[in-house]
Amino acid sequence: MKRKRIEMKKIDNRAARQVTFSKRRRGLFKKAMELSTLCDAEIALIVFSSTGKLFDYASSSMQQVIERHNLHSKNLSKMDKPSVELQRANSTNTLLSDEIVGKAHELRQMKGEELQGLNIEELQKLEQLLKVGLSRISNAKGAQLMEDNQQPTQVS
Repeated sequence: MKRKRIEMKKIDNRAARQVTFSKRRRGLFKKAMELSTLCDAEIALIVFSSTGKLFDYASSSMQQVIERHNLHSKNLSKMDKPSVELQRANSTNTLLSDEIVGKAHELRQMKGEELQGLNIEELQKLEQLLKVGLSRISNAKGAQLMEDNQQPTQVS
């Protein structure tokens, strides 16, 4: 014989409601214990009856499970909102990336590449920078040659 399905609504009869509550509570706690045992899950179950009586089950310590839940909830909320430090790091990273791109572009221009789009003033400024750089290189080269010439050569 099949059991008939119970309609999900509040049981009007107070005594029947209390009996159903007790049976279902025991079943719920049994399932929680089985789940904990079979799957090595940490479980905390808190039930308040309609009269306000507390019933609880914990696979380990209720306090430990609640603290773990609170830590997990806090970590999830932190993941939703990036920390101030992370926002600063991202901002700094963006600024540095932009600076690297700009410096790489300047370097290519100093090599004579990517000159299209520059006006006469910018080209003249670039030319002046290259002349100053070339002058410094020539001076360093000359100083190095003078130093090399002043050192006595050893003949073996």
